[in-house]
Amino acid sequence: MFRSATLLAVLVTGAALGGCASTNNPDSLAQNDPYEPTNRKIFEFNQGLDKHVAAPVAKFYNHAVPEPVRDGIHNVLDNLGKPVTFANDILQGSPDRGLQTFGRFTVNSTLGLGGLVDVATKMGIPDHDEDFGQTLGVWGSGEGPYLVMPFLGPAPPRDLAGKVADNFLDPFTYMRFDGYWTFTYVRAGMGVLDLRARHVEDLEAIERSSVDYYATQRSLYRQFRNSEIRNGTPDSTDLPDL
Repeated sequence: MFRSATLLAVLVTGAALGGCASTNNPDSLAQNDPYEPTNRKIFEFNQGLDKHVAAPVAKFYNHAVPEPVRDGIHNVLDNLGKPVTFANDILQGSPDRGLQTFGRFTVNSTLGLGGLVDVATKMGIPDHDEDFGQTLGVWGSGEGPYLVMPFLGPAPPRDLAGKVADNFLDPFTYMRFDGYWTFTYVRAGMGVLDLRARHVEDLEAIERSSVDYYATQRSLYRQFRNSEIRNGTPDSTDLPDL
């Protein structure tokens, strides 16, 4: 389902970009955003959906569901994604991080009751996430022009390709069992809800302090993704030659 939605978003946005001239705005070029006018329109559409649907539902979820229950749901969702993280750890040539991921998945799936309780963190096993967009970055692939996709938000070509590839790395893509589609829909829906609910206050604070919310999100997204590719190490590519 997610793969189909992603591909649909690619086609819709690709058609829109095909009819638009790129901008020569110096700031847009510096931010790798040649399609800024179209991106802003899609951003406004996404913001409308967020304001009238996603944000109210997330706030109700935070109010109605006790925090321990929300944390348990988050832990289960995070644990379900660990096989994808493990695959990307290996593809990035990081067997030590892969071992950490395997250890967390094993401990939380057993002692943690299917991931409901984060026992691994209590045991001192560090957590991290990896996706194929990051893997492509580690392999030297450029992010491509900054794009905003309907429903998906920021999704430059490298990250968009990574979202599709991660579906093929997910073991649940190939499993079939009674209630499979219900499980798939609930997992996808709860994943979106959990992500939005955990950042209600953060996003509101960023929007309140932003002169240009679109430009702020673009800058934060690109910085965050570049930091993830480097696994948090400082960027030394543009340091002066002393």
